[in-house]
Amino acid sequence: MYGRSPTPPQANQVLECRDMPEQTEFPISPVPPKGAVQRLSLYLRELRKSASEGRDRISSTRLGKLLDLKPAQVRKDLSYLGQAGQPGVGYVCQDLIGLIQRTLGTDRKWPVALVGCGKIGQALLGYGGFDPQGFQIVAAFDSDPDIVGTAHGALTVQDVDQVADSIRRQGIRLAIVAVPADAAQATADRLVLAGIEGILNFAPVVLVLPKTVRVVAVDLAIGLEQLVFGVVRQLENG
Repeated sequence: MYGRSPTPPQANQVLECRDMPEQTEFPISPVPPKGAVQRLSLYLRELRKSASEGRDRISSTRLGKLLDLKPAQVRKDLSYLGQAGQPGVGYVCQDLIGLIQRTLGTDRKWPVALVGCGKIGQALLGYGGFDPQGFQIVAAFDSDPDIVGTAHGALTVQDVDQVADSIRRQGIRLAIVAVPADAAQATADRLVLAGIEGILNFAPVVLVLPKTVRVVAVDLAIGLEQLVFGVVRQLENG
């Protein structure tokens, strides 16, 4: 049953921008590479924070310092958006936020389905960071009779057998899978048949799906392993 999942597996003042020209010197590509897309999400986070603090403009140097990146890398990544900056002036925060959102596809609201309402799923249902980013969990499902029918805010957990009808009725294209590993593949297959095009997978297993379906894996245990590797190597070299 999904609810009894194992331990979880595995972004005020106007800035002075006189440090360097911001006009891109890189060829513009219609499709940013994967690394640039990942950094665009980080830029968006910092731009929102700067805008909330009252900053109207920001330079590539400032963005680079916030994210430990070289200014040239920032300018190259932002060149995929077109002429987003002005020489000697920098980037207008709100304009750049809009450009990045349009590039990432988050300039609209995305309804999301959640399958698996155990500990991970409940934590995701209570997370308040999705809505400001344009995502809203609009349907939640589980197979555990003790969990089905429970309320989480405005949502009531549905039986997983209702997943296809609910997804089609609400036009949902994204889903989060937070079920045990042995149920993940069957869950993902069911979601794809219902019309899901992108899956955020918290189960510690590789999903085999059509190439038209995008999958992003979140494996917290692997993340910790990578962290330990770095810590051990640092100690050995220290």
